[in-house]
Amino acid sequence: MQWKIHGERPIYENRWVNLWLTEVETPDGSRWEHHVVRLRHLAVAAVVNQRREVLMMWRHRFITDTWAWELPMGLVEEGETPAEAAAREVLEETGWRPGPMKPLIYAEPANGITDSQHHVFRADGATHVGPPTEKNESDRIEWIPLTDIRGMIDRREIVSSGSLVGLLYVLMDETLR
Repeated sequence: MQWKIHGERPIYENRWVNLWLTEVETPDGSRWEHHVVRLRHLAVAAVVNQRREVLMMWRHRFITDTWAWELPMGLVEEGETPAEAAAREVLEETGWRPGPMKPLIYAEPANGITDSQHHVFRADGATHVGPPTEKNESDRIEWIPLTDIRGMIDRREIVSSGSLVGLLYVLMDETLR
């Protein structure tokens, strides 16, 4: 059952978020305007070292007023591939240069309201090149044992969907190795 789009118009637009009204028709023939949040695409990096630890950042998110562990992530810039964005974000946010980025998983969180695309990559290994250049991202940067991740998720120490999707896929992948 596919919904039909009869038109759309922007309500608010800026560099970070765009809000649109889309006139839709549902399969039963009803027509109405649906709010759609249009966002730039996100690149996420799960960097795993030889000791089976993942590179993570402890950070505060003001919108939800929560502290939690996250994978390095950020918006894909104009002219940049998602893999390039993931590698750039790791370096900027952690000071570690990751190994080659390999596609891990693709996700569309909340695709009933937003067109946000999350491109999650895995890098095996990284080289420390210095302190992070992005000073406002995190309080701590640590290598966390993969064996600790499930408990951290259960305790809500990891709540970001980009991090959850990537970490759960890494854990699943590790059990198949």
